[in-house]
Amino acid sequence: MLLSSLIVSPRFILELCISTINCIFSSVFSKVCSWSRGACRATKSLVSDANSQSEQRTDENVTTPTSVNYHFTRKCNYKCGFCFHTAKTSFVLPLEEAKRGLKLLKEAGMEKINFSGGEPFLHEKGDFLGKMVQYCKIDLQLPSVSIVSNGSMIKETWFQKYGDFLDILAISCDSFDEETNQMIGRSQGRKSHIENLYKIRSWCQQYKVAFKINSVINSFNVHEDLTEQINQLNPVRWKVFQCLLIDGENAGETALREAEKFVISDLQFQEFLDRHSAVSCLVPESNEK
Repeated sequence: MLLSSLIVSPRFILELCISTINCIFSSVFSKVCSWSRGACRATKSLVSDANSQSEQRTDENVTTPTSVNYHFTRKCNYKCGFCFHTAKTSFVLPLEEAKRGLKLLKEAGMEKINFSGGEPFLHEKGDFLGKMVQYCKIDLQLPSVSIVSNGSMIKETWFQKYGDFLDILAISCDSFDEETNQMIGRSQGRKSHIENLYKIRSWCQQYKVAFKINSVINSFNVHEDLTEQINQLNPVRWKVFQCLLIDGENAGETALREAEKFVISDLQFQEFLDRHSAVSCLVPESNEK
């Protein structure tokens, strides 16, 4: 019985032989075993170091939200035909929840925050925006806090209350022809968008807020030359965008805008840039970019 068991269990025979050899030569191999244990510890150390390096490489692959654009509202008092963030909802996150999100972003590595919309000064007449700007600058100690606005709702009293907490204010302006602005939809009633732009420029100088201009180049303004007015306003940056189609926002069946008629070709956009090449503060952003 024992023999048949051993025949069908070669593994058992092998284990028995190894055990016997270990018993006989234990004294001889004691030193070797000691060395083996040392080698094992060294191997574990190397594996630990490798795992540590692997974790470090994993951390390096995590996206850090260094610069954040916070479109906290979709509502706007303008009706720009190419708008790519339309008022599909009037929801705005409660202030304390918004602050909690901003704090989480700061903890994740945020250094720059830009508030936009919609029109960010529309909600609570800019007071909601002002409180977030103040929170980012004072509580979160962010080095750069900025706003993009159409400028129509900004009052000097806002600068008096919150101007110290704002680093940069960018105003959208596509043309210095009021009729063109009307055709684009960048207007409200009889208010002059251009007059308001110059007024805000002077407030930015007075309250030490860097002034920027954003322009969307489209079929209605692509042949204009804005060099003289831009140089006169002297913004720290003139950001020039090519009209962009985004499905569901300004293009497609579910869109609230029909921006197809505003679209220009890459060549037309480049010709506009060439025409304004002498403007030192110009920063282009094509659709490809």
